[in-house]
Amino acid sequence: MAKKRGAAREAEATLLVADEPKPTETLTVKGSSYEGTGSARVSLLILVGIFACSASVMYLVYRNFPELRIDEKEKMKIPRDMEDAKALGTVLSKYKDAYYSQVLLAYFTTYLFLQTFAIPGSIFLSILSGYLYPFPLALFLICLCSGLSASFCYLLSYLVGRPVVHRYLTERVQNWSQQVDKHREHLINYIIFLCITAFLPNWFINITSPVINVPLGVFFLGTFLGVAPPSFMAIKAGTTLYALTMAGEAVSWGSLGILALLALLSLLPIIFQRRLKDKMQ
Repeated sequence: MAKKRGAAREAEATLLVADEPKPTETLTVKGSSYEGTGSARVSLLILVGIFACSASVMYLVYRNFPELRIDEKEKMKIPRDMEDAKALGTVLSKYKDAYYSQVLLAYFTTYLFLQTFAIPGSIFLSILSGYLYPFPLALFLICLCSGLSASFCYLLSYLVGRPVVHRYLTERVQNWSQQVDKHREHLINYIIFLCITAFLPNWFINITSPVINVPLGVFFLGTFLGVAPPSFMAIKAGTTLYALTMAGEAVSWGSLGILALLALLSLLPIIFQRRLKDKMQ
């Protein structure tokens, strides 16, 4: 009888343990933790839906474009190389004066679409801006498009991308979070430095920043300012677009030296702040 009661108690204990909620994996960074209970599959489906809606907007913008000849329609595509960029530049420059707002809107939305979803081709649009527009407008366009598209990608990651980041990039995010924690007091300078040097891929920075608690305002401003120095080269190359044969020709050793100097300048406030703290201690 005693054996039966003991066995019953053991069975009851086993059921109680089985009913307890199982712990979930947690991606922990300073100041936050994200539990990996979300469904990566559902997030991907939502992302596909957002992409489809954005593609529909692009289609409407294209439909609002002036009527093109058949040979011109063939050139209206996302540039994959310098020849595509030259062909696209020929069509846009032809209609830019008569349909200024339509061309500008098409350029603006296409740039946002490509960079928001990390689609290759925006580098050729950056070069093309120097061919189509005056330098101040071209620089402002690239900085604004880059800042907005990076912020849109940030928001997409914040809304639906966290399960994907948690599932596939946990280790890399934790490593980068440690680096960001060292620069919490001067995040704008750090983001500017990353944009100039491109040590980390832009897509990685965009989708992981909300996970490691980089504020959206700081993220936008750092990106807006950080893409300006590399944009100088692209815009300058755009003024001689038809002399280029590949995107790599837009970069020279002199321009690389200037970028390196600007990257060092972006770190000066960090260096001065650390030295000031050392003296005060």
